Amino acid sequence: MLPYFPFTQDSYAMTLGVRALSPDESLIEVDEPHYRDELALKAALLAEDPRARFQAGPGTEALQWETVTVLLRVMALQHPQHFALAVEGGRWHWRNHLLGTETAFTPGGDDLPHAPLDWLGRQVQEDLLVLDGGREGLPLVAGQLCFPSMWSLDEKMGRSMMEVHAPVPNLNARLGASTQRLLEGLKPGRSVTRCNWAFTVTDRLDLEPRSLPEWQHLFDGITARDAGERCFLRLERQTLTLLPETGGILFTIHTYRAPVATEVVDPERRRRLANVLRTVPPETRAYKRLTPFLEPLLEYLDGEAASRVASTG
Repeated sequence: MLPYFPFTQDSYAMTLGVRALSPDESLIEVDEPHYRDELALKAALLAEDPRARFQAGPGTEALQWETVTVLLRVMALQHPQHFALAVEGGRWHWRNHLLGTETAFTPGGDDLPHAPLDWLGRQVQEDLLVLDGGREGLPLVAGQLCFPSMWSLDEKMGRSMMEVHAPVPNLNARLGASTQRLLEGLKPGRSVTRCNWAFTVTDRLDLEPRSLPEWQHLFDGITARDAGERCFLRLERQTLTLLPETGGILFTIHTYRAPVATEVVDPERRRRLANVLRTVPPETRAYKRLTPFLEPLLEYLDGEAASRVASTG
C-alpha cells in the first residue's frame, strides 16, 4: 500500500492542500525496497539523454550548491542508517550506505563528477527543481527531472511559476495568487508539503510526453473486470523549502505508484475514491487523461463495493 491516500473529501475539490512539514517527517523520503532500482533507472535515463533530464541556467551554481549543502545535512540527520556526512574544514565527505559509495568534495569547487544538483539528484529518489526566489515570477532555473508526469524541462525551464502551471485547467485563476503568496511567504527551516494525485495505465516512472507512443496502447480494452489491476494511482509527495542564503526555493517530488486494487481494499477508501472521480470536472478529466478509462474504473469501484455489501448482508 502506498504511504499516502490524498482523498480526504467526498467530492473533487481544487485546493493547494499544503501543510507544514512536521518535525518527525523527513524532507527526503527513502523508500528502501525501491531505492536502488529507482536510482539505477535515474542513472540510465541521465546517460541516455542528459539534457532532457537535467538543466541548469547560467549563474545558478550558488543555488545548486546551497541545495547540496542543505539536503546532505538533512539526509544524514534524518536517515543516519542510510547516509553519513563528515565535514572537516572546508572538505565534505559523503557516504551513501544504500549505494555503497563515498564522495569527497569542497562546496563551490569542481570535484564532483556532475553538476552539483545533478549529482545530488543521483542520491535521492525525488526529482529536484529549483526556483529563483529573487526574480519576479519565481522562474524555474535548474532541475533534475527523471520521473515526470507528462511534462518536460524543455517546456518549463526559465518560465515563471504561473507560466509553468498555465496548462492546468483553472489552476491559475483559482489558486495562482494563493500559490504565489505561499512561495513568497516560505520561511527558513519551515518546509511545507502536499500530495498530488493522478491515474494512469502504466507503472513506469518516466512519463515524459515523448514516451506516450510507447504505452498509449495500454488505454485500450480496460474493463470493469480488470480496471483495478490495469489502472494505477500515481502520487507525488511534494515539498517546498526556502534556501536561506540564496533565497532560492527547492521543490522536491517523490513519485509513488501502485495498482488501484491495492489501494482500495478498505471499503471506505473505495467509496470515497469513486465519489471523487465521479465529480472531477470534464476539462480536468481530459487534462489528467482520465476520460479513456474513467467509466470502467468507476464500474470496478462501484461493483466491488456492491459485492462486498452483498457478501456481508
